[in-house]
This record gives sequence, structure tokens and C-alpha cells, in this order.
Amino acid sequence: MTASHPSARQRLITAALELFVRQGVAETTTRQIADFAAVNEVTLFRQFGNKQGLLLAVLEEAQVLTDWRQSLGQLEASSLDQALKSYASACLESLERVPKFLSSLLGEAGQYPVQNRQALGKYLAQANHHVAQTLEIIVQRDQLQAGLPIEKVASLLSSLVLGYAVIELASETHNLWENRDDFLDTLVKVFVQGAVYEPHSSGEQTIQANHQLTGAPKVADLPAPLVQAILQQAKKCGLRDYGLAYTLFATGLSPGEIVALERTHQICNSQQHLLQVAQAKDRQVPVNRWIMGKRYGTYNRNPLTRWLKSRKDGLSAMFLNDAGNPISHSEINQCWLAWTEGLLTPEGQSPTIAQVQQTWCVEMLAKGVSLSTLSLLTGQELVSLEPYAIRAKQKAALEQAMQLDQPVSSSKKGVLSNQTSIE
Repeated sequence: MTASHPSARQRLITAALELFVRQGVAETTTRQIADFAAVNEVTLFRQFGNKQGLLLAVLEEAQVLTDWRQSLGQLEASSLDQALKSYASACLESLERVPKFLSSLLGEAGQYPVQNRQALGKYLAQANHHVAQTLEIIVQRDQLQAGLPIEKVASLLSSLVLGYAVIELASETHNLWENRDDFLDTLVKVFVQGAVYEPHSSGEQTIQANHQLTGAPKVADLPAPLVQAILQQAKKCGLRDYGLAYTLFATGLSPGEIVALERTHQICNSQQHLLQVAQAKDRQVPVNRWIMGKRYGTYNRNPLTRWLKSRKDGLSAMFLNDAGNPISHSEINQCWLAWTEGLLTPEGQSPTIAQVQQTWCVEMLAKGVSLSTLSLLTGQELVSLEPYAIRAKQKAALEQAMQLDQPVSSSKKGVLSNQTSIE
């Protein structure tokens, strides 16, 4: 049996990487790449559009640069400190294999046309998103508290790793760290003890200390118009997406908990709609018809039940991916990106899927649910729910203050007039 011959696309990517490493990106022409790959230059343009498109493909697909991404899925089963150290180490090892290419990318960046810099920026954004997804899985699984949005935690982590690689590449004896292990250990301590922490490990004082350290809000729930906009965009994506988004906002479950749901975990009739959660602490949660002031069907006819009734397969999983297999955590995150495309929070940030559970908790407390009841519903410790209680009180105070600006009835006007005259 003869060995399979690399495709023209793969030969072009391999040739481009080798020439970029050898003579730099700016000095390498598309004709040189095509000749080196033994293909027609027209094929290069047909496959990638131009050199900028080829550069992006090199960054995304060259094996030497993607080893770290392949390891991200394995890190989901690791503890936070292990995942951080393994990720940073894998990045540095990948960058060390192409030092000349890294030097070219950084040293010639000022000479690149806008398209090249956009290609590099797009790659960095995509890579950072993969890291953020992995970190979010670990944070939610271990019920940790992120003092910063996960995307920003990932951005800071990637910036520090790339900065270390550049320093190592540009200098010999900087004495900033004893060695790489010293850098990695310090990196992990910064993130575990600062950016991400376990809220119930040392009580509420630990929460407050970390809040002061990061300066970030403890709870970032989403406003009602934004929640409704997300649900509407999910509805446009189909029954599965609408049912999935509805389940997230109606139950406050995390993506990891939803992945584990099976069809038999649903208890549904005209008087109630419940889901049995079989992860961590065994519990039941209600599927709320009312979400942020708007009703979404009835107990036995809503986006979730409609999705399940449309199923013709015999699989037990409650949610399936586009291929008809049980949906994964990362695939739920991809769905979230589609639902939230073009939407921003009042702070001008892209909404994160972690904010769904925060929004649900705040809404439950605002409706009169006690902290102890919320602890039973979420499986979280009381102390980790304190920030939600504070946020619910803040929202209640704001709503009460806003009501003072509403028109008053004639009878109340008379009372107010009498009170004023007496005073």
C-alpha cells in the first residue's frame, strides 16, 4: 500500500511555514511558496485568497503550532493549577520549535500590511477563545469564583506566556526568573491566588479580599432585554438551540450539568416541570416558565418540551449536536457564541455563558427565594451565594427608587398635599 500524498493545501502550508522561518514573512512571495510546494500559484490563490490568508492557515493548521490546542481537551479533567501549568508549558514548547518564525512575526510586524496584522490578530483571538472555554469548564466544574471575566483571565495568561517567550528569545541573562519552572510556578500562583479562587474555602472575607484585589464586580447578571434578545436569536437557530437556551435561563444549570442530562431526567405535567440533576449533589430544579418578566409557554409546552417531542432518535441524551450525537460542553459554548453574536452587555462586553447562572440566581432571590433554598437548588454553599443576595438587594433598591418617579393617583396626591400642609 502506497503512502498517502499530502494535498496541495497541506504542501502550501508546509512550504509557507518553512520559508517564513527561513527568510521572514514580508520577504516571502506567493510565487516562492508555490514553487517550493510544487504547485501552481493559481492554486495558492484559489485555496487561500492571498498571502494573508495563507499566513492565517499556517497559524491555525501547521502541526508545530497546534500541538497545544490538541492538549486543551485533556486539560478539562485537570485541576486548575495543573491545567494552567500544562497549558503554559505546552505553549512555550511549541514556540521554541519555531524561534525564527516567532522572531519574524514579531520583528516584521511593523512592516506588515493591515491584512497581515488582522490575520495575526484573528489567530490570537481564536486561540484565546479556546483557552477561555477550557478555563470556564474547570471553573464551573470545581465551583470556583472568577474575579475577572474568563476571557480576560485567558487573555492575561496568554499575554504573560507570549511575553516570557519573547524575553527568552531576545535576551540571554535577564535573571527575571531562575528558570522556566520558576516562571511557571509563579504564573500559577498569581492566577490561583488572585484571578481565580475558591469562594467558600475561607469564608466571606476571602471573597471580599479577592474582590478588592481584582476590582471586578462579584456578580454580573444580564438585564432582561438582553436575555430576551439572546433567547430570540437562539430561536432563529432552530428547535434544539431554542430549547437549550431556554433550559439554561430557566433552570440556572451550568453547561456541564446540562451535558449530563438525559431525557428521563425530565418530570413534566400540567402542574410542574422539573429536571433531575445527577451531578455533584443530587437535586431537582424547576424549569421556570417566566424568565425575566416574560412567559415562555406552559409547563408541558415550552421550548424544551417542543425540542424533545421533535426528536425521532432513540438516544438518551437530552441535547444532541448537529451530527446527532450527545452535545459536549464546548459545543454548547459554540452555540452560545451564535446566540450572542452582535449583542453586548451594558458594560460593552460580550455576554458570557457563566453569566446565565448568575442571572438566574439573582432573579430567584429577587422573587423571594431564601439563600438556604437557593443553596439546595444550586448545590452551592451558602457563603458562595452571598454576592447574589447583595446584588438582588441592590436591584430591589434601584427598582424601589425608580417607582418614586412614577405618577401618583389623585387620592395619594391629596394625602401628600395634607402631609405637606401639616408640616
